[in-house]
Amino acid sequence: MKRPLRNNSHLPHKLCVICGKPFAWRKKWEKNWETVLYCSDQCRKQKKKSKRPNNGNGSDSIDD
Repeated sequence: MKRPLRNNSHLPHKLCVICGKPFAWRKKWEKNWETVLYCSDQCRKQKKKSKRPNNGNGSDSIDD
């Protein structure tokens, strides 16, 4: 017997800071929903890869 599909429209949603894709609240995020930023491990890992090292000048901008 098949399980009925769940309707997640009543759950809170956020937008992923990397890909912009909307994602819904999950039980595993219950305790730290406020700090969840990424929709998947792939996006979380992409954030780590995209960090540029600071050149020691205290500024991240290229335009001086």
